[in-house]
Amino acid sequence: MRYGIGVDLGGTNIKIVAVSEEGQMLERSTCETQTDSPGFWVETIRQKIKEIEKTRAESARWIGLAAPGLAARDNLSIASMPGKLRGLEGLDWTDSLQTSHPVPVLNDAHAALLGEAWIGAAVGYRNVVLLTLGTGVGGALLAEGRLSKGHIGRAGHLGHISLNPDGPPDIVGTPGSLEQAIGNSTLTERSAGRFTSTRQLVEAYVNGDGKATDVWLRSVYNLAAGITSIINAVDPEVIIIGGGIAQAGSALFDPLERFLEKMEWRPQGHRVHIIPAALGDFAGTLGAAYYAMNCAVEN
Repeated sequence: MRYGIGVDLGGTNIKIVAVSEEGQMLERSTCETQTDSPGFWVETIRQKIKEIEKTRAESARWIGLAAPGLAARDNLSIASMPGKLRGLEGLDWTDSLQTSHPVPVLNDAHAALLGEAWIGAAVGYRNVVLLTLGTGVGGALLAEGRLSKGHIGRAGHLGHISLNPDGPPDIVGTPGSLEQAIGNSTLTERSAGRFTSTRQLVEAYVNGDGKATDVWLRSVYNLAAGITSIINAVDPEVIIIGGGIAQAGSALFDPLERFLEKMEWRPQGHRVHIIPAALGDFAGTLGAAYYAMNCAVEN
């Protein structure tokens, strides 16, 4: 059986899957990233690939890699990743992994959307927005069935849209961004030091804590405002919400829907459906493998 390997290199974990051409997940593994250690990343991924190939008694036909940042125009490395994963920029993964065929590289949120479009929540849709809510806010766009990358790969970086032009700049310089409004990285500041994780915040909100309710509902209100702007800009059929914060379930989706009832422009009663992602933590790995399969077809 021909199969592909998808790798998702994140700031916290390296995730790897083996997957069939039909999208059946054959094997998967996770290990810690050890930030800013490119030698460790490369060797860990190389060894994991060898283990998979030994177990399956044949080499992977395709290998793809997803990571934060802007992919280079030749799709062989990450060209720009400000602020974290030092050593990632310019790292040629085909050369580093010593493979006999190119290892295409793409942005992690782009990969997650491709995974969802292949075998997840976006199956059957042609115009889709994905938002991944976690430490930061990632995003990706599917337009008429094709991943939208834009001119230099910035398309879909929806966490960096501005909600407050008078707010402080985020990691790319955007003032008052969506990422700052709901990302876990700013929660301590947004809650005046009371909460350090969104999970902790949501648990307190569900238990009726007044301070937690104020902080959480303000965060979700800001998310709704961002989603409304995105809807007006790109007119998707559906918006998929993924990432760790999406695990809040109804605590997120119920107030989000109430806010959107008031904000969203719904001509002739049309509304954009907001749905949870289906593939969980391995969406990016599956999308990376799918991307590699399709790059090989195109080439």
